[in-house]
Amino acid sequence: MIEAGNAENATVETQPACPDGAEEDNDIARPEATFRFTVQNISQLKEQVLSPPCYVRCLPWKILVLLRHTSTPERQQQKALGVFLQCNGDCNTPGWSCYGLGELKLLSYKSDGVHLCRKLHHMYHCKEDDWGFAHFVSWDDLFDPENGFVKDDSITIEAHVMAEAPHGISWDSKKHTGFVGLKNQGATCYMNSLLQTLFFTNVLRKAVYKIPTVGDDSSRSVAFALQRVFYDLQFSDKPVATKRLTKSFGWETLDSFMQHDVQEFLRVLLDKLENKMKGTVVEGTVPKLFEGKMTSFIKCKNVNCTSTRVETFYDIQLSVKEKNNIYESFKDYISTELLEGENKYDAGEHGLQEAEKGVRFDVFPPILHLHLMRFQYDPQSDASIKFNDKFEFYEEINLDPYLRDIPATPAHYTLHAVLVHSGDNHGGHYVVFINPKGDGKDITTEIRPARGDRRRHTKRPLRAHQRRDAIRDGGRKIKCRKYKSDTSVSSAKYYAKIFTVLKQFFTLQALAGSKYKGR
Repeated sequence: MIEAGNAENATVETQPACPDGAEEDNDIARPEATFRFTVQNISQLKEQVLSPPCYVRCLPWKILVLLRHTSTPERQQQKALGVFLQCNGDCNTPGWSCYGLGELKLLSYKSDGVHLCRKLHHMYHCKEDDWGFAHFVSWDDLFDPENGFVKDDSITIEAHVMAEAPHGISWDSKKHTGFVGLKNQGATCYMNSLLQTLFFTNVLRKAVYKIPTVGDDSSRSVAFALQRVFYDLQFSDKPVATKRLTKSFGWETLDSFMQHDVQEFLRVLLDKLENKMKGTVVEGTVPKLFEGKMTSFIKCKNVNCTSTRVETFYDIQLSVKEKNNIYESFKDYISTELLEGENKYDAGEHGLQEAEKGVRFDVFPPILHLHLMRFQYDPQSDASIKFNDKFEFYEEINLDPYLRDIPATPAHYTLHAVLVHSGDNHGGHYVVFINPKGDGKDITTEIRPARGDRRRHTKRPLRAHQRRDAIRDGGRKIKCRKYKSDTSVSSAKYYAKIFTVLKQFFTLQALAGSKYKGR
C-alpha cells in the first residue's frame, strides 16, 4: 500500500536536461530538466504519492500521482489516475511565484506502444503550487494490456519542465546564468530587448567602448550613456538601469511609458552611433557591420531600355502573409512585377512600354537584420491587422540564390537573435532570444519591472582604467551558457509561441569567413 506523500515504494530517475555532461545535470539553477518517477504497486494506490525533487531554477519540482474518482457524462462514478506537477510545495512563505510550462508523459513499456502525453503551463505560487490533470487517464485504460502502461504493477511518469526565473525568492542572475538584465521603465521592453541583442554583437560593443566620450554629459550623449549600459551589463551583478540612456534621447518620463517601434528605434540608434564615430578610430563600423546593397531595376520587354538604381539598406522587410518560411519570403521579395496596361512604364523617347520591375541584392552585410511584417494595413477595415500564421526560420540559412552575382564569400548566416513581439498594434510585450555562439543554445533575456525605483546611481564617469578593461575584455567575459536569463517576467510562454509570434525582428550573424565577426 502506498501512503500519502510516501515515496519509499517508488523510484525517481533524473535525466540530464543538457546531454553534454553530468555537471550541468546537477546544476540546480538550470532552466529546464526532464525526470522520471516510477510508482510501484500501482494497483494498491489509495492516496497520493510524490516523487523525489528535481531542481529547476533553484526550486524543487515533483511529480504528484493520486487516485481520483470522477463522473462520466452519464453521471456514473469511475476511477482515474490524476497526475500533477508540483513546484516548491514545501514552502509556506507567501509572495513567491514561478511560471513554468512542460509536459507530463505516461510511458508505455511496449516497444510499439504509444506514450500518453499532456502539456501544461501555469503560474505557480504559494496558494497553487501544483497543476495538472485530475483525470490524466481512466483506471480501465491504465490497466489495459494493449496500452502497455503497467508492467509488474508499476507505471513510469516522465516530466519535462521549463521554468523562468522565480519571483519573490532570492535569485542571483549573475551567479546562476552569468548575465544580468535591464530594468523596465514602464514600456521599454522593446528597447531593452534590442539593447541586449546589440550588447551580444561583440564587434559593435567593442566599437562603442572605443568612441571618445571624455567630457561628454551622459544625459545628452547617447554614445556615453550606451557605454555605461554596456559596461554595467558586462560587469554589474544587479539589473541595469536605462534612464540615463533614454534621457540622452531627449525623452521625457512619459515617453518611457509609450511603446515605440523597435525597427525605427534601431535605425535612430545606429544613426546616432554612426555620426558619433565619425573622425574616430571606429569610423565606419556601423555600415561595415549592417549595411547591404541592392539594385532596383525596370527593364522594358520590347525595347532596349533599362533603368537601375543602387540603394543601401540596414534591414530587410519580409512579407509573412501566405508564406511558409524565410526562403519563400526572400523569393517573393525578388519577384518581378509586370508593368502593363494602364500601368506601363514611361521609357522616355520609347514612350510607354511594358516592363518588369524588381530588385536584386548585390551585397548582404556581415550582420543581417530581417523584419517580418506581421502587421499590414487593411483597406476594407481601414485598420492595421496582424497575421498570426506559422512562419519557419532556421538556425542556418544560405542566401546565395538571392544575390545578383555569385559572391566571393558565401552569404551563409547563422541565427544570432530573435526579437519577439506579442500583442497587437495597440500594445504588447517584447522578449529576445539570443544565441551568441551560433550553436543553437540560446539565452533568453526579458525585462524585470523596476520596483520601488531601484536605481543604481553612478556619480562619476567611467574611470580610465575601467574603460581600458572594458575594451580589452570586450566579448571575452561574456559567455553563452545554456541558461535563460531572468531579466523579465514571462519568457517561457513566449518561447512556446515562438513560431506564432506577432512580430519578429531577426539578427543573423555571418558565419566564419567575415572579418567583422566578433570572436
